[in-house]
Amino acid sequence: MVASSKQTKQSSSFYLALSTVGSKPEAIRIARALLDLKQAACVNIVKDVTSLFWWKGSIEKTKELLLVIKTEKQNLKTVEAIIRKHHSYEVPEIIHLRISGGFAPYLDWIKQSVKSSTGKRRRKS
Repeated sequence: MVASSKQTKQSSSFYLALSTVGSKPEAIRIARALLDLKQAACVNIVKDVTSLFWWKGSIEKTKELLLVIKTEKQNLKTVEAIIRKHHSYEVPEIIHLRISGGFAPYLDWIKQSVKSSTGKRRRKS
């Protein structure tokens, strides 16, 4: 079944933030901090990610977990601060990707689930 055009929405206010971590307890600690402060609507924890990367002149390989964080644009600085506060890496991966569109009810749910960085709770429309 194909969703009608009324079910999709284009937007530039919704974002994914990505971050890799070294352990499940660390992933859960960051996810809970983001959710407890209502800076994320959802945090997916993807296990068994193999990362290869340059670090201090050498190619490294390690097993990590990937955090996929759904939030809004105005919360990105706070999301980054929370990740940095709870992260064990010297230089944590923190990447923001704009969601250009999606299923309207899901994007509305993100908006209703997070609060703005100003501390004001959103009212349901």
